[in-house]
Amino acid sequence: MQPDLHSRTAAAHALPLFRRRSPLVHCMTNDVVQTFTANVLLALGASPAMVIDAQEAAQFAAIADALLINVGTLTEARAQAMRAAVISASAAQKPWTLDPVAVGALTLRSRFCHELLTLRPAAIRGNASEILALAGASAGGRGVDTTDTAAAALPAAQDLGRSFSTIVVVTGEVDYITDGQRTLAVSGGNALMTRVVGTGCALSAVVAASGALSGDRLSNVASACAWFKQAGSQAAGHSGGPGSFIPAFLDALWTLEGEVQA
Repeated sequence: MQPDLHSRTAAAHALPLFRRRSPLVHCMTNDVVQTFTANVLLALGASPAMVIDAQEAAQFAAIADALLINVGTLTEARAQAMRAAVISASAAQKPWTLDPVAVGALTLRSRFCHELLTLRPAAIRGNASEILALAGASAGGRGVDTTDTAAAALPAAQDLGRSFSTIVVVTGEVDYITDGQRTLAVSGGNALMTRVVGTGCALSAVVAASGALSGDRLSNVASACAWFKQAGSQAAGHSGGPGSFIPAFLDALWTLEGEVQA
């Protein structure tokens, strides 16, 4: 099944819809990236919230427009809170997204992510090694770093999409977005995006937010990837390295509406 190139026109159309909707995103994400993730969502026009207590997380997941579960700094207590939030979000018919950070070799997160799969996320976003490990096709990458190409993980992503009725995003030099029946591809970006902490985790939050939009969810999720690629490319042209890339990236997201064009 060959992927179709996602239309930049579709990405440009989705962005003002995203900003008008301004999704409230419940981010249960890792400790390393919370501030950056919140700033990315704000720059794009969404509203972030980080609620992690088990009782409050369950309450808030039913209120928010979308939920992100990121297992980067998972603990048993955090897993309990995440599980409660997922169950609450599902009961309230709110979409939730799984970011299976470094899944594979580590027992706790591997067991927990496979448990969460049975609760049917609306979307999954990971690098190639994470998606392969989640599908049972490899032992995972080198920590949070992938040792596989996105193209190599595409068949596993398509299998996951079909098996769990979800949208799977495999990020890399080319991002692939699939539900197992249709597959879209988004190219672009810049290597500097891999030299700062949190771009993938923040993208997962935007993927979660895009799942709250009306219309074609696969296209909306692919649009989120396109916004990131475009902003990363633009920011790299205005920065001298990783230190100046982060503020340039946030500025690029903020001014993106005139940049995503056909």
